[in-house]
Amino acid sequence: MSEEVRDRITFDGELRATEIVGYSDPMTAAPGETVAFKVSCTASRFGFDLVRLLHGDENPAGPGFLEAELECPAAGEYPGREQPLNFGSCVEVADHPLLRLVGAITLHAWVLPTQPAKGVQGLLTKWDGARGYGLFIGADGDAQFWAGDGETVERVGTGRPLRAGRWHLVSASYDSGTGRVRVSQTALVRWPGDGSTAAVEAPIPGPAPNEARLIIAGHDAGRRVAAVFNGKIDAPRLYGVPLGAEAIEVSARAGAAGARADGLVAAWDFSLRPGTRDVIDLSPNQFHGRTVNTPARGMTGWNWTGRETVFHRAPGEYGAIHFHDDDLTDAGWETDVELVLPPDLPSGIYAARLRTSTAEDHVPFFVRPRPGTADSDIAYLVPSTTYLAYANLAATQSWEDQGEPLRPGELEMRLLSLYDVHDDGSGTCYSSRLRPNLTMRPKVRLKFPDVPGRWENVPSYPHLLPADLHLTHWLGHKGHEADILTDEILHREGAKLLSPYKVVIIGTHAEYWSERMLDAVQAYLRAGGRVMYLGGNGFYWVTSYSPEEPHVIEVRRTAGARAWAAGPGEGHLSTTGEPGGIWRHRGRPPQGLVGVGFTAAGYDRAAPYRRSARSREPDVAFVFEGIADDHDLLGDHPSLVQQHGAAGYEVDRADTALGTPEGAAVLASSSPSDHSSSYESDPSDIPIGAADWPVKADLVLVPYPNGGAVFSTGSIAWCGALAHNGYDNDISRITDNVLRAFASGEPLCGPDRDTIHGGGRPE
Repeated sequence: MSEEVRDRITFDGELRATEIVGYSDPMTAAPGETVAFKVSCTASRFGFDLVRLLHGDENPAGPGFLEAELECPAAGEYPGREQPLNFGSCVEVADHPLLRLVGAITLHAWVLPTQPAKGVQGLLTKWDGARGYGLFIGADGDAQFWAGDGETVERVGTGRPLRAGRWHLVSASYDSGTGRVRVSQTALVRWPGDGSTAAVEAPIPGPAPNEARLIIAGHDAGRRVAAVFNGKIDAPRLYGVPLGAEAIEVSARAGAAGARADGLVAAWDFSLRPGTRDVIDLSPNQFHGRTVNTPARGMTGWNWTGRETVFHRAPGEYGAIHFHDDDLTDAGWETDVELVLPPDLPSGIYAARLRTSTAEDHVPFFVRPRPGTADSDIAYLVPSTTYLAYANLAATQSWEDQGEPLRPGELEMRLLSLYDVHDDGSGTCYSSRLRPNLTMRPKVRLKFPDVPGRWENVPSYPHLLPADLHLTHWLGHKGHEADILTDEILHREGAKLLSPYKVVIIGTHAEYWSERMLDAVQAYLRAGGRVMYLGGNGFYWVTSYSPEEPHVIEVRRTAGARAWAAGPGEGHLSTTGEPGGIWRHRGRPPQGLVGVGFTAAGYDRAAPYRRSARSREPDVAFVFEGIADDHDLLGDHPSLVQQHGAAGYEVDRADTALGTPEGAAVLASSSPSDHSSSYESDPSDIPIGAADWPVKADLVLVPYPNGGAVFSTGSIAWCGALAHNGYDNDISRITDNVLRAFASGEPLCGPDRDTIHGGGRPE
C-alpha cells in the first residue's frame, strides 16, 4: 500500500464505539487456557458475553452480521472504569542512592531532536516534578538544566533553539562549590549563520534528592512518563563531578571504551543488545535500564560514516535510539474479565462482546486446537501478523462513521499502524497486540473517498478480519470443518504445526511474513502438504516477531509499495538483525512459493477471470467440475468486496522470471482491460523506462513434490465473491472442488493419475 493510498483511507463501522473498548491477552489460545480481557469504559457498568463470530459483513447482499452467543461462567456484568493509554517511549532506570546527586553533576548526550519546538522534553532526568535534576529541552526548544529542591524549580537554558534533524552535543555541568551551572549545546556540523550552538553559565540552587526513576527521553510522573522526547539520543553519560567543556567533549567523543572513569556514575551504550529491552550501563555501577514502549533501535548514531549499513557490523556507529511521544506497544491495562476457555470449545474465531446501554465493542480472539493435536484435516491460517501491521490504520485521520464525525476523544487515541508515521514524520516500524486494535473488528469496513478520475462512488467494503469471515462462513455453509491457526503460533511452532493437516487455507490478505513462517509453509509443501492461497498481496513484507516481546512485530520499509521509507542505514530489523524490505529482494519472491506475487492494486471495482485453454485440459478438470466447458468468465457477478467481480483490490500475477515454476498451470486470468484506471502496478516492479506490468490476477495451480500442491487465486476480492446467490456460483464451486480434492489426500488427477502436468506458462 502506497503513501498516497494510506492517506486517503478511512474506516467506518464499530470504530465509533470507543465509549467501551478493549483488547485480549493472548490473542490466540487453546481450550482450557485463560484469556484476559482489558477493558476501558466510560459507563459505570458493562456486560460481557462470549460469542462465536460467524459472519461480520453487514451488507444485505450477503448473509449479514452473524454471531452465536455461548454460555460461559464469565458472562455477566462488571464494573466499568476508564483505563488510560500512556503513550511515549523512553528508557527507565531504577532509583539508587548513587543516582541521587546533589553536590556536583555533569550530564551529557548526543541529541538529534525531531521536534524541538514541540514543548518541554526530557533528555536525561532524575526528576519527580519538584525535586531532582535533569537535562531538558525547554518550551522554546533550547537545552536546559533543571534543579528542584521541593519548593522552587530553577531552569537555566541556552536561549537558542536546537535545530530539528541535526546532531548536537548537549551538556550541563553543575558545581555545588561555586553554585553555578554551565549549559551547552554544540552542533556536530556547524554552518555559517546556524545559531544552534550556544553556552551559558549561571548561578543556581542545588537540587534535592528524590526517589524517582532516572528517565532517558522523558521524566518520571508516577505511573507514567511525561515530557517524552521526540528524536534520537546517543551515548548519554552521568558524572558525580563537574566537568569542564573540554573534558565533556573528550568524554562524548571517546566512545564506549574511553568513557572517563573519574567520577563516572553511568555510561549507557545503546548499541548493545538492540533486539531486547535491555539498556546497558558500562560503568562499574551497572545502572542498567529497560526500554518502555519499544523505541526504535539499531539506529544510526552521531558518528555514522555511511560505510556500513548493518548495525551489528558496526555497532559503534549505531549507538542511537529514536524515541517518540506516540509510541505504544503495551497499553498496560489491568484485567477486567478472565475467561477460562471450556475444554470442549471448538477451534474457531470468537469475540468478547462488550456492551453498555449505548455502545458495543467486539474484541476478537482465536481458539486453536490443543497443542500437538488437530481436530480436522483442514486448517485455516489466520493472517494475524497482517492484522497487527494494519492495526488502527487511519486512526489518526479525520474519519467518519456513517457520515458522523468521530468524537474528539476517539481521535486523541493516536493509535498507529505500520502504515502511519509518527508525529515527528518518522515511520512506525513496531506494532503490538497489547493495545486496542480498532480495525480488527467484525463490522469494520474500508472506505475510500471520491477522487474524480480515479476513485469515484466507491463504497466501503470489508478488509482483513471481516473479509476473512466471508471465507470461514463459506466453510461452515459447505460443511467443511476447519481448525483455526494463527501466524503467531506458526512463527513459534513452525512446520510441525501444519504437518497434521491435509490442506492449509491462507486467507484474503496475508501480506506480512516472518522467515520462520515462510520456512514452515515451504517445508509443509515439500513434504506433500497442500495450500489454498485465497487472497492477494501475500508473502510481501519481511516481518519479525521480537524474541523478547513476542507481542511485538517489526517492519523496516526499504522497497516496494510503501507508506514510508526507513532512514539511510536503518533498513535492518532491530529485533532480529535481518534485512528488512520485501521478501522478493531477499531472494524469496511469492511466485517461488505459491506461484503468484503482487502486481497491482485498485480500489473501486473488481473484474472477472477469463479461463485459459490450459483450464480445459483433463489433468485440471477436477477444478472445474460442475462448470460448463463454455463457461468462460469466472466471478462475473456481484461481490461483497468491490461491488462486482472476483479479481480485485490487490492482485497477484504469475511470472516465471520471478520464480513461478515451469510446471504451474495458469487456469484463468483477469484482463487488464477489465480493470479500471484506478489499478496501478507495484512500483517495485517497474524499472525506469519500462512499461507497467499487466494489471491482472492469475488463477494458478502449482504442483509440489510428494503430491503437494498450491491453488492460488491472486486476488483479495476472491472470497467476497463466494456468497453470491446463496453460495451457488462458479467461484464457490471452484473453491469447493479444490478444497475437497486437496483434503481427500488422494493424488490429484493428472494424465498419469499421479500429478498435475506442466505447462500453462503465464501469458
